[in-house]
Amino acid sequence: MDCTIRWLGGQTMSFVAETGSGHSFVMDGAPEGGGRNLGPRPMEVVLSGAAACTAYDVVLILRKSGLDIRGCDVETHAERAETDPKVFTKITFLFKVYGRNLRENLVERAIDLSQKKYCSATKMLGMTAAISHEFTLFEDGASETGSVDEPRLK
Repeated sequence: MDCTIRWLGGQTMSFVAETGSGHSFVMDGAPEGGGRNLGPRPMEVVLSGAAACTAYDVVLILRKSGLDIRGCDVETHAERAETDPKVFTKITFLFKVYGRNLRENLVERAIDLSQKKYCSATKMLGMTAAISHEFTLFEDGASETGSVDEPRLK
């Protein structure tokens, strides 16, 4: 896996990431650190990448389990060390899984497998951060319109 980061130069703190898969995105620093708020902060990208990595696993595992999964959102909350290096010290992943006739035990198992076995990103972040997760299941009554019923369980 390869990635190139290119500083945009001048008085900016903006960087363009060019990934080995041919995609690009901009990252920037906070204005108080010389940035212009033109893109996410690099640590936001790290946290987002971990959330996407574990969500990918969960969706794949649930599909293989034969569940009728219609959506999966992951909200994250992270705390960082107060001093440099300001590593993540605590991360919570809140999964919102949408589908029909979802089974709590299979969703829990999928999340556990992702976070303990398959997700490289959460495994790495777990070296400095206490990682926890919660999930809520939503019975999806009308996926064509995007409407979702009330949560079935927490």
